[in-house]
Amino acid sequence: MRTPWRATVLGSQVAELLRRPGRFAATGLSLLIAAFVVFGTVMAQQIVTATVVEKFRGTPGAVSLVVTPGDGEDIGEAGLNEIRKTPGVAEAVGRIDGGSPLGGSAVERYLALSADPGTGALAEVRLLDGTYPSGPGRLAVNTQAAREYGLAPGSSLTLLRPGADGDGTRRVTVEVSGIVRSTATNDAEPTGYAPGPRLGELLGVPGYSRIDIRTDSASGSADPGERIRQAVPGAQVRSGDEVREEEAREAVAEAKDTLELVTVFLAVAVGAAVLVATSTFRIVFARRVRQLALLRAIGAAPRRLAAALVVEGAVVGLLAGATGASAAWGCGRLVPPVAGRFGHDLSVPSGFPLTEAVLTVLGTGLLAVLAVLAPSLSASRVSPLQALRSAASGAGAAGGLGRALLGLLCAGGAALLARQQYDGLPQPGDTGYDRFAALTAVVLSGGLAFLALIALGPRLVRPVLAAVAVPLRRTGAAGRLAVAGVGGAPGRAASVSVVVALGVCLVGSTLTCLASLNAYERYRQTVEAPADFSLYARDSETLDRSLAADLTSRPELTDVTAFRAAEVVESGRGATVSDLDLGTVRSGTGLTARTGSLDRLGPGHVVVDADHAHRLGVRAGDRVTLEFEGRPVQLTVAATLPGAGPYGGNFFVPAADLTRMGADAAPTTVTANATEDGAEGRIRAQRALTDTLTGPERGDGRVIAEAPAAQADGSDDLRTTATTVIMVLGLTVLVAVAGVATTASLTVVERKREFGLLRALGLSGAAVHRMVTVECALHGVLGGFLGLALGLPYSWLVVRVAEASAPFSVPAGELAAVFTALVLVTAAAGTVPALRASRTPPTVAVAQAD
Repeated sequence: MRTPWRATVLGSQVAELLRRPGRFAATGLSLLIAAFVVFGTVMAQQIVTATVVEKFRGTPGAVSLVVTPGDGEDIGEAGLNEIRKTPGVAEAVGRIDGGSPLGGSAVERYLALSADPGTGALAEVRLLDGTYPSGPGRLAVNTQAAREYGLAPGSSLTLLRPGADGDGTRRVTVEVSGIVRSTATNDAEPTGYAPGPRLGELLGVPGYSRIDIRTDSASGSADPGERIRQAVPGAQVRSGDEVREEEAREAVAEAKDTLELVTVFLAVAVGAAVLVATSTFRIVFARRVRQLALLRAIGAAPRRLAAALVVEGAVVGLLAGATGASAAWGCGRLVPPVAGRFGHDLSVPSGFPLTEAVLTVLGTGLLAVLAVLAPSLSASRVSPLQALRSAASGAGAAGGLGRALLGLLCAGGAALLARQQYDGLPQPGDTGYDRFAALTAVVLSGGLAFLALIALGPRLVRPVLAAVAVPLRRTGAAGRLAVAGVGGAPGRAASVSVVVALGVCLVGSTLTCLASLNAYERYRQTVEAPADFSLYARDSETLDRSLAADLTSRPELTDVTAFRAAEVVESGRGATVSDLDLGTVRSGTGLTARTGSLDRLGPGHVVVDADHAHRLGVRAGDRVTLEFEGRPVQLTVAATLPGAGPYGGNFFVPAADLTRMGADAAPTTVTANATEDGAEGRIRAQRALTDTLTGPERGDGRVIAEAPAAQADGSDDLRTTATTVIMVLGLTVLVAVAGVATTASLTVVERKREFGLLRALGLSGAAVHRMVTVECALHGVLGGFLGLALGLPYSWLVVRVAEASAPFSVPAGELAAVFTALVLVTAAAGTVPALRASRTPPTVAVAQAD
């Protein structure tokens, strides 16, 4: 007689899942979210890598071979013609890269020049307006040049070229024939284009620095590389794929910091997903102790019982892993077009990361097996009577001595690693510091700290609850019962609160690190491009004293500032002291102090840049001695900067102090901003500067006006990093929301007996609903406080490791919003099951409870 499938141990487990689909959905959802987060972060890494590579792409995809001269001399027109005659060569174009200063403006301008055919598969430009140049004295310019220099088809440009004998400067006037858009994404500067022969004549270059070749695969000819080497002796021939791979490696190396940051977040996201899935599994299977005990009572062998639970976990894990990885891949394909609508240029990965996908699915299955292994083994080892008694007791205890010792051990390890990284923090200007290794150590320390929080969580619940739940005890019976419910089951409260703490810690740390790096980026931009234009004398050390007043009278210019800089000696080394008013630099935007305050700069005080402050070992309130023309001057440090000083200044003093030192009263630099934003405003400001500086009083060329290339548009690398962090931030929020929803819902569903008893004692359904909602919200409050207490110190450490000069900035408003949102999520997570429990009659609730 065959045994019915339900009579087997595994069959009984399947029947239990069919009878309680909510438990299956909760465990499966937690694993699906874990797989989604892990593979989603892999996709984020793939997107960032593809974006970085695409951003620096220079060689067109149609290029089959690249020829470069091997002896240092360019390949002439005759060599190019020989290459074109080689069998199998369908097209060959010569490349020339050069540039020239532009005349016609007092502001120094530069135009890069590049040879390009303009049409065909090997062209790196696409015509937008006008015509591509076909004759002498004509250029096409890219959109950057058209925007920054106010050019259009028919405009003229004056190139400043060296004289025939190497002396003097000759002016070459060319006509702009068209506007083009470059398809080489590494071309971000103003550039002019023309066919190779025409550009060679313009630059006086006899040959080409590179030949790009497209081969004809249909011709049946053998590899033409050897024939090309024979036609052009000494030439190096490489495949286009090899050159593009080299460009990709260079791009990845240049964006090393960005990719390392993504790798760190990948590790964090994996840890988050594992914690959520493990926590949910632990709750689900711990609540099935009664069922397992009954199976033991009717004769189920311990080994078969454990094996059935492991098989169940593996099947659920593999199915959830495959579903989560597929969903993450689909979302990853949608991220670049969606990000494009918000102004973020991201690239879609070219292939499917099969290895990572398989590892994710297998890892999810293994995670499920490991998560179910502990409760299955414990249930199989206890006697049926003991298991039934433990199931009847319900609430979790605060944990044993072994768990407390494990928590203390993890906390000690975390503190030791954090202390080690704190002692080895880099100083401003330290270029030999291994940031990736330090970030890895910080992540490991944070992981140990979170393991300590998990182990010690039940013991931390009551002290934290006593501090935050005082007002709730005065809100009536529902509030008092909610506080008592949380405090009476610290193990259950800790299992939910730890998941919330994870979300708050990850989200809060991400927001804090991003805010700090943004503050540093604003500071860096303020230092590197303090004003739209800076003017200084070409031959003398000072400027005309009336220059600032003349520029101020021009309506196209604003924020005109004149200041002085002088050379001083500090500890035997040369340095620059300036009387620049730091409050006038970009209206003070982004300029902050590392120690002290910039507002304290007064008579007898000085502001010191980060490098000199570190070398001298000074901070706000200390004294420094500077020597000006052999006379020592003692000053008190009002503040130290987090990085370099504007315009290369090392020390900043009030104007009166610099005058008392003996400096000339005439300014050495004058800065100004364009009154109107945008390219048109800058063009009008350049014309105003030209009119002012080329007047009869000053003469052309005696004053140099520079327009810094780095403007307030932001750093591309930081934008890429920020976009990546935001994507990972979305995944961590998903982790927190899913984890809170599943764990909180499970704890509510499994307490129907308790709710029924409360209803039998006279508590109304509405009061039960309020009690459960407040109790779940308390889980969020506990987790929020624990997460912030853990996340903020590690955020400070990460910021210091990532960029020593970055100021630590806490986005209090955003953190408060995250805290509030996750508390609301925890409250909402128990709303539906609490509503169902509150509507159940007391007798039915008691009868249905396990």
